[in-house]
Amino acid sequence: MHATLPLLEATDFPAIRRDSLTTLQVNLGYLCNQSCVHCHVAAGPTRTEMMDDENIALILEVLKTQRIEILDLTGGAPEMHQSFKELVRKARALDVHVIDRCNLTILFEEGYEDMAQFLADQQVEIVASLPCYSAENVDKQRGKGVFDLSIQGLQKLNELGYGKEGSGLELSLVYNPQGPVLPPPQVSLEADYKRELSSLFGIEFTRLFTITNMPIQRFGSMLISKGQFDDYLHLLKHNYAAANLQGVMCRTVVSVDWQGYLYDCDFNQQLGLPLPRQAVSADKPHLRDLLTDSLNGEEIRVAEHCYGCTAGQGSSCGGALESDAASQKASA
Repeated sequence: MHATLPLLEATDFPAIRRDSLTTLQVNLGYLCNQSCVHCHVAAGPTRTEMMDDENIALILEVLKTQRIEILDLTGGAPEMHQSFKELVRKARALDVHVIDRCNLTILFEEGYEDMAQFLADQQVEIVASLPCYSAENVDKQRGKGVFDLSIQGLQKLNELGYGKEGSGLELSLVYNPQGPVLPPPQVSLEADYKRELSSLFGIEFTRLFTITNMPIQRFGSMLISKGQFDDYLHLLKHNYAAANLQGVMCRTVVSVDWQGYLYDCDFNQQLGLPLPRQAVSADKPHLRDLLTDSLNGEEIRVAEHCYGCTAGQGSSCGGALESDAASQKASA
């Protein structure tokens, strides 16, 4: 795999600082039942990196100490961590809103058949990857047969109330472009998804998130191999929208890797760019530092890939940062 960090470190991206911390986004490990082309953590069935019990316990302490509102669990397939259910139960007991970034197919793996019911019982919000409503496009990006299992997964979640108005069970879908392009406008694409998934499969969901592919890890390496890296970076920078700086997720989120180390975002985590030294007391900032330190007002570490979060309508783990109307006005 080609290294992308040397191509991203030198940057003219504007300096930004943190607001109050509301979300702890935790990568429980890289083990996954899939190996997707666009995966920026290069997760897969052969990965062995998994968070240990000490750091799982620290997560719960940090949630209490920092009075964090949201625990966002990711991977790999976060459900494959042996302590996933225990962590979810204890976080919910603290009245923390839990998000599970689910690939849908995990719901049918041996040993995980009860996972959908568990998530519903705990009122966990599900954010599920579905890069298209076309079988051909999804299987091309994520593997043969993934689309059919994903549809079955969504239908299973619908049966439990997920995505149904008034149920309180939120089901969001995630769209990633298949190539080196920006995502289409989120509002209009969401309408397309809702129409097609409803008419073809009877599926309902809460909302769609469109997320820009970052030029790092597998996707960045693929761009380098095809000679498209510089052009893609130019696309991101050319479509920079300063207004999106106010909404970037790194202002209110801290990303935690499987070893408990802290980063401004999941993308910095995968590039090995920890929180700036002055933000906390440790040489390499760790979960334990959040038991005593606040990140409010601290500097955010930036590099060229940050243009991916601010290009066009903007991009975050919660989808676009602008509405269609605002995005179109900005580009007029």
